[in-house]
Amino acid sequence: MIASCDRAMARVVISVSDEEFTTMASEQMISTVMRGAALVTPISVLRYWGPVGLYAGLIFFGSSISTPPEVISSLLKDISDKVVHVSEYALFGALIYRASRHGSGPWIAQHAVLAAAVGSALYGVSDETHQWFVPFRQSDVWDVLADTVGGTVGAWGWRWGERRTSRG
Repeated sequence: MIASCDRAMARVVISVSDEEFTTMASEQMISTVMRGAALVTPISVLRYWGPVGLYAGLIFFGSSISTPPEVISSLLKDISDKVVHVSEYALFGALIYRASRHGSGPWIAQHAVLAAAVGSALYGVSDETHQWFVPFRQSDVWDVLADTVGGTVGAWGWRWGERRTSRG
């Protein structure tokens, strides 16, 4: 493959020989870019997005409880509830990152941290909206911020771990 760049025109011209394409029996051509993309199948969607859905359900269930059990109440007296929000959404963000990276199309896979941050923020908003309607619970904008920070930290953490293990 020969690539040249004309800086004045800010364009890239790529010349590719016939050997650099893979031709299948059906004469279907697959470029090198397409060969590098992960194959998304129903099984891979279930494998990667299933845990996200289950954990989202667990968060929803926890938000539906009017009065939390004594263990959680005593924990919240010792530490800020924002720490709990950051912690639970860090795991959520890591799961969304993992699913975005390995169980989605190429664009989402390349922007998995952003997808996890936005997904955590949007689910945080829906969770706080849900809590608004649960008796004896209250909704708090600062909780949404803690959810977003937690989701972003979790995504960055999973990304860091993946890169660290892939290097050796």
